Amino acid sequence: MTLEPPSRSRPASGAGGYRPGYEIAAERILEYIVKEQLAPGTRLPTEKDLADAVEMSRTVVREAVKILSAVGRLSVQKGRGIYVAEPEGARWQESFSKFLPADLRQVDEMFEFRRHVETATAGLAAQRATPAQVKAIREAATRSMEAATEGDIEVFNQADEVFHAAVGAAATNTFFAATVDSVQRLQRQVSVIGLAGAAGGSLVVAAEQHQAIGVAIASGDDERAASLMAAHIDMTVSQFQREIRKRLLPGDDASS
Repeated sequence: MTLEPPSRSRPASGAGGYRPGYEIAAERILEYIVKEQLAPGTRLPTEKDLADAVEMSRTVVREAVKILSAVGRLSVQKGRGIYVAEPEGARWQESFSKFLPADLRQVDEMFEFRRHVETATAGLAAQRATPAQVKAIREAATRSMEAATEGDIEVFNQADEVFHAAVGAAATNTFFAATVDSVQRLQRQVSVIGLAGAAGGSLVVAAEQHQAIGVAIASGDDERAASLMAAHIDMTVSQFQREIRKRLLPGDDASS
């Protein structure tokens, strides 16, 4: 299912639920950067002018800038101003710098890309993982289960990133590892800006899938590892699409 992008004039609230002001401001700032074709390293307007440009209050824009800085899209330099963040080497491809985490079409495309990359990565990891790499994967899976059981979304998300990074490293391919890292950064933006940090679905089920993938990689079963990873990404896609529809398309039936 391909999601259509929402209108640029989305309301902040409605039947589908409330959207925090900083989330809307962050989205508008990213749209402003893309519209103005601001390259990495470019200085943005002052906080006041930026607030005027995105038609939001300075207080809300200040919070949005903090969020965008935390997820690597902006660089706040004390005494100098706000800048479009520079790509972080090979692990943060410049082409990803125009990603809009609240654009449903781009989110859909990101997950489609992620599914292909991480499915292949899991298969390679099952073929190539060293004992130390297998241990790292399974430890991350265990941490994600502990966090899921406690309902700690923040710790779960951290463990989830470590898990996928560990699988990427175990594939023993610099390009796959770098791509997994970059896509994880994009998904983090969707979580923070598009979902305001909310969980998209059952953390326990996701953690169980982590553990099953870890077992398949440990046993060297590349086909099963790839199949389980595909199912894991598919479930994540479904959860994100449902939650994003609810937040960004008030009144839209997420089950359609």
